[in-house]
Amino acid sequence: MVTRPLAAPICRCNIPAERCARWRATGGERVIVSDLLLLGLLVGLFVVSHELLSHPLRAPLVARIGEKGFAILYSLVALVSFGSAVQLWREMPKERLWDTPAGAYLPVLIAMAVACMLFVGSVSAPNPAMMPGVKGDPKGMQRITRHPMMWSFAIWAGVHILMTADPRTIVLAGGVGTLALVGSAMQDGKKRSQNPSYAAHMARTSHVPFLAILTGRQPLSALWPGLVPVLGGLVLWGLILWAHPMLIGVPAAGWSYLQ
Repeated sequence: MVTRPLAAPICRCNIPAERCARWRATGGERVIVSDLLLLGLLVGLFVVSHELLSHPLRAPLVARIGEKGFAILYSLVALVSFGSAVQLWREMPKERLWDTPAGAYLPVLIAMAVACMLFVGSVSAPNPAMMPGVKGDPKGMQRITRHPMMWSFAIWAGVHILMTADPRTIVLAGGVGTLALVGSAMQDGKKRSQNPSYAAHMARTSHVPFLAILTGRQPLSALWPGLVPVLGGLVLWGLILWAHPMLIGVPAAGWSYLQ
């Protein structure tokens, strides 16, 4: 595995070059940090900073620097931490920890199509989980899950972990999936404490997809989220499959089924 330093000076130890990282001296001790560990630190910084800025640190920072200043800080921290993680991911060599099951290709194509429908559904109807002041009955994808965007990210993460079996992708996608699911659960708690009417929205919906339908909180007709999420999601899915080789450098897993 290629490794890299935390800081200068360049390491002159006896570790083989392909495994050597730059090191920093702290009390005479050399700290060797691998690329994978550094990637984990960057992804962890992105996830933890996102949660801290979204919840406990938001109010005090807004009071000190204002909404606009907070938005700039929030965006800057996310851009630097996640952008650095993606850049490192691109520089690291690919590895494979397991062979992808032959029967997984078609199911993951379908899963990604569902993820795209969830994403389009999340932006095509006002959602109380994402926008303050939204009232009324759950609509569209909200009747399947009140966090369709977060579940689209989580499905994307799970698919890419399974299909790549690549340590660097496991770390990066795992961070995205963790942020999506844990962050949305924390968001529910914050909104419920701030707005009592949000508890009623939670009672009529579910975080886990389809659970509200299975438990009778939503009718079976809620399985159909509407034409816009379905058609829009399929269009987005097709665009991602088409652009995947150009953006990532390899065809999307399961692409051969559609050729």
